[in-house]
Amino acid sequence: MTDLLRTRPASTPAMLALFDDAATIRHALAFEAALARAEAAEGLIPGETGGAIVAACSGLVIDPAALAEEAALAGTLAIPLVKRLRAAVGGEAGAAVHKGATSQDVADTVLMLQVKAGVTLLAIDLDRICAALYALAGRHAATPAIGRTLLQDAMPLGFGLRLAQAAAGIDNAARRLDAEVAANAKLQFGGAAGTRAGLDGKGDAIARAMADELGLAAGVPWQARRVGVAAIAAALGIVIGALGKFARDVSLLAQNAIGEAREPAIAGRGGSSAMAHKRNPTGCQVALSAAIRAPGLVATILGGLPQEEERGLGGWQAEGPALADLFLLASGSAAAMATVAGGLEIDEAAIARNLAAADVGSDIGESEAIVAAILAHHRKPA
Repeated sequence: MTDLLRTRPASTPAMLALFDDAATIRHALAFEAALARAEAAEGLIPGETGGAIVAACSGLVIDPAALAEEAALAGTLAIPLVKRLRAAVGGEAGAAVHKGATSQDVADTVLMLQVKAGVTLLAIDLDRICAALYALAGRHAATPAIGRTLLQDAMPLGFGLRLAQAAAGIDNAARRLDAEVAANAKLQFGGAAGTRAGLDGKGDAIARAMADELGLAAGVPWQARRVGVAAIAAALGIVIGALGKFARDVSLLAQNAIGEAREPAIAGRGGSSAMAHKRNPTGCQVALSAAIRAPGLVATILGGLPQEEERGLGGWQAEGPALADLFLLASGSAAAMATVAGGLEIDEAAIARNLAAADVGSDIGESEAIVAAILAHHRKPA
């Protein structure tokens, strides 16, 4: 059983793959392998034992459906996974699997690995959107158009200014997300109560070696301190909202009575099952749907911040699914709006007609200078 009919229209295959069962299991085994390798290097377990654990992590084949059933009973993925891994290693060496770690260490580290991969993937489409919009903004900086406030005709502006502002919002949101991930996507390794007990004082060295191997930042245990996760979630929500702003404007400009901009015509996209004449802004629909769903997911993660003492009950367990959904929605929105931005059709005749109908003149103020300032501050060198 899959849920692709629900998830695929709102996301992308690449992002779905980053958060699927196979990826989750692969990251969990990578955590255990890195732990064994680091502990062997520090002399905490014999070298041959560490090698046996690493080999078992590499060769272990796990049925996700069976693991999910056992995790549902156990309350955590790590318990049935570690049980399988110990059986695969066998003998006394099996007892060294997962030494000094706890289930939340695995869960949090897996999530951070997915976060790092997710933000790297997301950046591709966000960069595409900004590059396309900045180019269009420069081209239409001096094109007089009617500005609209409170959904009514207002005063003229350069049409490119509207595009530059949309791009700058997305660009700022993307940079904020990058900064939050850089600051907070860290290895979690604290053991049963976050004290790194039973590691002969070598916990910090083991954590640093694990972080290096897994490509995460190192640091002190943070299992009950969820501000970093919340910051990443909030930054994702802002990205999705900024994409929604662009989508909202395009969908309004594409209305029949306005017609100043339209999504690119793509075979099989934007049609109607009942009205053949329609050209629906389907890419904008994806982004706006994401923008409606995202605040609730962010709120879920914010609601989990008051974690109980050294390990919360229910709070951090709610974060993983919500954060995954935010990445899925962000990827679907960004991919859809990258297509829109890359092929956006701008109708200069309609722009001129609407401006003339408003009868407010054609003084666009300092639109060109504002566009130039935005481009100078934001646009990456070619």
